[in-house]
Amino acid sequence: MTGQTHRPHLRFGPDQDPGDQDPGASTPYARYVRLAELHALQRPRSTEPAEYSFIVTTQVMELLFDLLHRDWDAARTALRADDLDGALAALRRGQHTQDVLTGSWDLLATMTPAEFSAFRPTLGEASGFQSSAFLLLEFLLGNRSEGLLEMYRDSPAEYDALFAALRTPSLYAEALAVLARRGLEIPARPVTARHHPDPAVEAAWRAVYTDPALADLVPLGEALLDTAERVTRWRQRHYSTVKRTMGGKPGTGGSSGLSWLKHSADQDVFPELWSVRDNL
Repeated sequence: MTGQTHRPHLRFGPDQDPGDQDPGASTPYARYVRLAELHALQRPRSTEPAEYSFIVTTQVMELLFDLLHRDWDAARTALRADDLDGALAALRRGQHTQDVLTGSWDLLATMTPAEFSAFRPTLGEASGFQSSAFLLLEFLLGNRSEGLLEMYRDSPAEYDALFAALRTPSLYAEALAVLARRGLEIPARPVTARHHPDPAVEAAWRAVYTDPALADLVPLGEALLDTAERVTRWRQRHYSTVKRTMGGKPGTGGSSGLSWLKHSADQDVFPELWSVRDNL
């Protein structure tokens, strides 16, 4: 298994014109980016103007989730091959994507409760918590729960991708495997298990930051922490946007809304990279 779980995309060979997929497009640019199809995907269900912004922003985020997954998956693959330079390059690309993702909340942050309430009933049971692309990212980070797959039982393609992702080592697990191959003690844990803070893992990172023989691993720790910090920024921005737009009302799709987002924002990703700083 390669660990590749993103959704398939069209691939064009050297003798294939992307325009073959959209013969009615007006220019080569329009054919290449499938412009007509792209601009036909926004279909508001209400007359509230803010709904269009909501749809566009959500669709942009979904595309960025997929792009970020590719970067993190590339970093994971590089770590598996002990290619630290390749992993760092992929993580840096991902950090630029994360910055754009976090900034995307600016498009929704000033939506008033009245504007959101005007179209919220049209969402029905739809909720961002149902995004399989987002859940793939959570699984890649090590935030894993097999129970979350249940909502995809009726969507075989999404279920299979998530099932495979749950059984593939996470990005952090592959980073810790690098440390283990360098002689550091890393406790074994089931690949499907959610990562929890571990004193032994913290001790391994302390050795990385203090042992000159392991200094080449410090950039990896810092790059992972840069990624983790951006995850926290995303979660905090999500929380503050929802708090401003709808307050503490229950979320769509039966989610707990604000309370869940606050709990998520308070959880550190790659926790030992944060806690080790207490003793450096």
